[in-house]
Amino acid sequence: MDEFSKQQRAIGGARDVEDILRKKPGLVHRVLFRLKSGNAKLYELQKLAQQVNVHVQQVEERILDKLTKRHNGVVALCHEKPVLPWNDTRKILLEAKQSDIPCKAVVAANLEDPHNLGACIRSSLALGVRLMLLPAKGSCGLTPTVERCSAGALEKMDICRPGNLEFALKELKEAGYQIVGLDGNSETSIVDFKFSKHLVMAIGGEDKGLPPYIRKFCDSVLKIPMSPEAHSYNTSVALSLGLYNSFV
Repeated sequence: MDEFSKQQRAIGGARDVEDILRKKPGLVHRVLFRLKSGNAKLYELQKLAQQVNVHVQQVEERILDKLTKRHNGVVALCHEKPVLPWNDTRKILLEAKQSDIPCKAVVAANLEDPHNLGACIRSSLALGVRLMLLPAKGSCGLTPTVERCSAGALEKMDICRPGNLEFALKELKEAGYQIVGLDGNSETSIVDFKFSKHLVMAIGGEDKGLPPYIRKFCDSVLKIPMSPEAHSYNTSVALSLGLYNSFV
């Protein structure tokens, strides 16, 4: 939490947190509440955050103190740019499918390293990705480090954090999108694989691989050839290679 807290803008206090949740919920990565506060106002704020699909977390007061001295039991950690709501993202993807316009999306699950996430965003933009989906919890936010490592791509890439990523993938699969996962332990090689022009490519977090809840929606899970001496590809490198194969 200490490292995380240094990377994101923190907004403290019930009034300011409520204001940003009501006016700009897409800017909020997560809201931290004082553990066992017993405060009715904070309980109502927690319900508001959940209603707008913002992840909430109960933490000890010392953690809030490190983020800001003026918190009164609640702190919102904010992205560098707003994320899109799922309804807007769904519309973009489904309209592309219905109009038969080539469209590519990336699911980056549980990336905790902002350097990796920034590099993934940069590669995605370079290789024709329309937008990126991130889980609502279990990954880093859109921090200044992410922005810096994306080399300007963050500003140009639409990013969505659906409240329920499984439901979002189910909708895209039913709409006819091909969902392909990348995992070094798969038996199916990416070489000569036929990609659809309506594609969702999914990657897992560092050292964790593709999560089962994403894998179950995949039409195929592919491995990228590599030397036996190497342990694995870096996440952003694997995504770049996967997208390049779908691009050419």
